[in-house]
Amino acid sequence: MQRIVLVVEDNDINLELMRRRLEKHDFRVLTAKEESHLAPLFSRLLPDLILMDLSLPGTDGWTLTRRLRQDPLTSNIPIIAVTAHAMSGDREKALAAGCDEYETKPINFSALLHKMNDLLLP
Repeated sequence: MQRIVLVVEDNDINLELMRRRLEKHDFRVLTAKEESHLAPLFSRLLPDLILMDLSLPGTDGWTLTRRLRQDPLTSNIPIIAVTAHAMSGDREKALAAGCDEYETKPINFSALLHKMNDLLLP
């Protein structure tokens, strides 16, 4: 069964690179650039995992993650922060917001896949 991954990323180049790499690993990829794109997606289907950029226009990824955690529909979906925020304390801030894992940009794709697979284990 193909797993569904939602990539929340506002940069078109990063979004396309992530889509291509994930599809090569047999993931079905959904994309969103901001919070307003999520409700229509979630009304059709829910992803198995979310890759969340923390620097988004409008609502940032930390706030969006907290909102997803508060919603019974999305509260149990694993979320991995994928971000350029790599300063001391940024990982802890992402985990405190509700992310299950954290990966910095530039992305170590092997490490990201490992984290994704760990979170997607039945």
